[in-house]
Amino acid sequence: MVFFHHCSEEDTKESLSKVNDLPWEGDVASIPNALRMKNPVADPLAKKGGRIRIYSHQFPKSLNYYLDQFTTTARIFTSLYEPLTGYHPLTLETIPHLAREWKISPDKKKFTFYLDPNARWSDGKAVTADDVIFTYDTIMNPKNGTAVFRVSLSRFLKPVKLDDLTVVFEAKEVHWNNFNDIASSIFILPKHHFEGKDFNKENMEFPVVSGPYKITEVKKNRYIKLERRGDWWQRAYPFNEGRNNFDQIVYKVYNEEAVALQAFKKGDIDIYPVYSAFVWVEEAKGDAFDKNWIAKQRIFNLKPIGFQGWAMNSRRAIFSDKRVREAMNLLVDRKLMIDKLAYGEYDPTNSYYPDFYLGGEKNPNQPTEFNIEKARKLLAEAGWKPNAEGILEKDGKPFQFSILDRDKKTEKYFTVFLEKAKEVGIRASIDTLDLAAWSERVDKYDFDMTWAAWGSGIFKDPESQWLSKYADEEGQPNLPGLKIPEVDKLIERQKTEFSVTKRNEILKQIDRIVYKEYPYVLLWHLPSTRLLYWQKYGVPNLPLGKYGDESFSSDYWWYDEEKDKKLSDAVSRKEKFSDYEAVVRWK
Repeated sequence: MVFFHHCSEEDTKESLSKVNDLPWEGDVASIPNALRMKNPVADPLAKKGGRIRIYSHQFPKSLNYYLDQFTTTARIFTSLYEPLTGYHPLTLETIPHLAREWKISPDKKKFTFYLDPNARWSDGKAVTADDVIFTYDTIMNPKNGTAVFRVSLSRFLKPVKLDDLTVVFEAKEVHWNNFNDIASSIFILPKHHFEGKDFNKENMEFPVVSGPYKITEVKKNRYIKLERRGDWWQRAYPFNEGRNNFDQIVYKVYNEEAVALQAFKKGDIDIYPVYSAFVWVEEAKGDAFDKNWIAKQRIFNLKPIGFQGWAMNSRRAIFSDKRVREAMNLLVDRKLMIDKLAYGEYDPTNSYYPDFYLGGEKNPNQPTEFNIEKARKLLAEAGWKPNAEGILEKDGKPFQFSILDRDKKTEKYFTVFLEKAKEVGIRASIDTLDLAAWSERVDKYDFDMTWAAWGSGIFKDPESQWLSKYADEEGQPNLPGLKIPEVDKLIERQKTEFSVTKRNEILKQIDRIVYKEYPYVLLWHLPSTRLLYWQKYGVPNLPLGKYGDESFSSDYWWYDEEKDKKLSDAVSRKEKFSDYEAVVRWK
């Protein structure tokens, strides 16, 4: 049972009870071969125990990832529930998880999964084919807020149970991502717990799980606590040695970054991923940093890089004209924003797949430079003319719109833009909401312009982001509502291309076409991860692995009691602590 209650800051400092692993009574011969190997990115010196407290900048509207794809929700939900298969952390080859093995038919349309007979829910019941089918049915039920996941699953017929541990999926069409969409992207739910309940109301309490952690406490708008499961069914699998080390993981929520940073510096948060250039440059300083009590580390690896920008809703008349959307781009002085407001920390984004161009390959997209006069000209061509007061009008209506935002600290960027927009006769205002209210509006496309940030995968699928049909279905990532027939054709073409290299070439074509439609005001990206953390943890040689982001820390780091004691001594004596690498690069 999860408890909501009023609490003080001290509630996350109470003594930890040690989680003891129960003896594993399975047959070693039943462990799949791939999971009998050591995990190459885990450290054999890692120990179980302790806690890590992680900063989360907003409280999720739900901890059910199928209903809310917020970052913290994803990290928690994927600690509770598991997919059929995983990826090897270095080679990216498919490895077993809930499924011990699988078969793919020669025509690449039929996928048979054989579940691991050791797999158990936390209440002791076996994970079965019925659970897999129930998860499919739950996602595909149009009454549930699972539209994002229906995109890929709609390519399949209802799965068929052959026996308790064998389930078959058959695709209606060939698609390069069919296997991954069911094997590694869907997290299996316990039928016996969720059946008969309103899935849209299953938000915070998940008493029956299969993963290595369970939720023990939720304090709304304050924190979410997870505890390691000493009875996790895969605890004795050699591949998991050195993983899932913390007895407790606490996601601490602070809506105001300034308050969060002070809590971190006081020691109430242990690890603090930095998303703000101001924090990294101006605030991450002082005794704790100079004396190495806190590590300030910039980490470069091969993690995928997404994009962020201001989505313009082309469903609204005001942004239905490409010339207007281009004009909005021309009114944004990205160089000024990056240099003056973001301390030169970022690279401007001129692609919807920026990591394609990090290795030196030339980006064919022409950067959009700040140019007020060109913006005026485009707006005039689109029929927007200044009235007697200098306000742009078309068909007797003023050029007026609202910017939907969910983070006060981004307002400074919009403010710079609003000044330039005002110069050409545009009236715009900012409407800042909390995450839940913002999500509800965005899911219904009830906005003119909004800030949106999208992650990226190693294997990129453009369908939900850019396919025309998803411009009209609520809750989809096609926020601008673009409908481009040429892009639809390219999306169809890449579906049956199994070569990653050839598929990426098609993606680059899509990128060039979409870029010239100006659905977003693209902003900037960071080719590294910036981390602050108290030096009381053991960390693998590659702190975030080959492809990982900050979430790697809760999976592979561990609490080092001896190091923590030495750190406490150094702090009490105001002495310098151990050196560390300020910049770490994947080799």
